[in-house]
Amino acid sequence: MSETLEIKPLTERIGAEVFGVDLTKPLSNSHVQQIHDALMAHCVIFFRDQAINHEQHETLGRHFGQLALHSGVSGIEGHPYIVKIHGDADSKHVAGERWHSDLSCDEEPPMGSILALHTVPEVGGDTLWTNMYSAYDALSPRMKVYLEGLTAEHNGEIIYRPITKEPNRVLPISNHPVVRVHPVTKRKCLFVNRQYVTKINELSRQESAAILDFLFDHCEEERYQCRFRWKPNSIAFWDNRCTMHQAVWDYFPKTRSGYRVTIAGDKPIAA
Repeated sequence: MSETLEIKPLTERIGAEVFGVDLTKPLSNSHVQQIHDALMAHCVIFFRDQAINHEQHETLGRHFGQLALHSGVSGIEGHPYIVKIHGDADSKHVAGERWHSDLSCDEEPPMGSILALHTVPEVGGDTLWTNMYSAYDALSPRMKVYLEGLTAEHNGEIIYRPITKEPNRVLPISNHPVVRVHPVTKRKCLFVNRQYVTKINELSRQESAAILDFLFDHCEEERYQCRFRWKPNSIAFWDNRCTMHQAVWDYFPKTRSGYRVTIAGDKPIAA
């Protein structure tokens, strides 16, 4: 492996592929730093031909922080920090069909997620990511002023209660700023998403619904997005603090399968 990684952006706003590293082998400090810097610069990064096992997957995640347990579903046997992501001919739904930031319902939402897919359909199954810095930057100055100071409810109960096999499991409901400051880049970004957010706390029901509908549509505009076409043993690593993503379920009844680890974050900082 070369000590200097090759970073190829997918778009001007978001996404990059990383070449010149084997994630099945121990990473040098330099490689870890370059991967971190690429993530900060591009919000989501991608690796090809990385047939990592569960232990290597966990090790990769721990280079960037502590691993976090999924608050809505249980991990796989022997690896509680690894969640299976799977869709096939028997699936009634798949994870991530709506735009979201992973587990934004947690009191301390994740810093990032690393998804490795070993089996993908020949056609379909792409994932989209959107840049929430760019979505914030594109707002008018008056709208930015209006949104700062508002908080939104992120509700995990409505997502996970219908599918959980643990009736006594406590599912998180948290309030977070609508506009947050990224703890590393110090840039402002929007922090709302269609999957978890139910209301803006400081507004009436009608006002909240109108503003959220606008924000959801605005953040999901194609101009802020990149699209990744999976191949077997591809890996995506994204920053949940400044992105949303959506898994496109257009491959039924084919199979798409892999595993994800979640990297712990901290409580969002209000702008």
